[in-house]
Amino acid sequence: MSARLVHEPLDLAALLAGVQAADRGGTCLFVGSVRPDDGVVAIDYSAHEDMAVAELERILAEAQNQWPEAATSVEHRLGRVAVGEASVAVAAAAPHRQSAFEACRFVIEALKVRVPVWKREECRDGTARWADNEGRRTASDPGPPRSDSPADGGVAAMPPPGPTEGSAR
Repeated sequence: MSARLVHEPLDLAALLAGVQAADRGGTCLFVGSVRPDDGVVAIDYSAHEDMAVAELERILAEAQNQWPEAATSVEHRLGRVAVGEASVAVAAAAPHRQSAFEACRFVIEALKVRVPVWKREECRDGTARWADNEGRRTASDPGPPRSDSPADGGVAAMPPPGPTEGSAR
């Protein structure tokens, strides 16, 4: 079980090696890559790193509880990731394929909803916009995501929703 945020290309071989074992006959690897939708040339990923890793570890622990014979690992890239490059990967291995598939899907779906990672899309025309995990985008770049509100402890947050366009990343 390994949860990592990295600033370099994802190491898929190491991610797989971390979950595979002789008694785990089914292995599943999910890789999410940046797409060129709507003029996007890259996505700049940022995160509250301590919170993101802690939440990733909670998600992996939940997967371990639900699929005790499975092993899961996840890596999410931070920084600028160009179109075609991998931004997130989840590996799961279990004695049988069904458990591997289910654990892998659980981890990526929970990550998309719960982990504090933000996406700033860079476009071919030089503009940038923030996008959430549902693909909702702001009309323009409002600056870095942040909050100084005592109600949320001053923790970074997604910019307030603005006009939306486009599809999920």
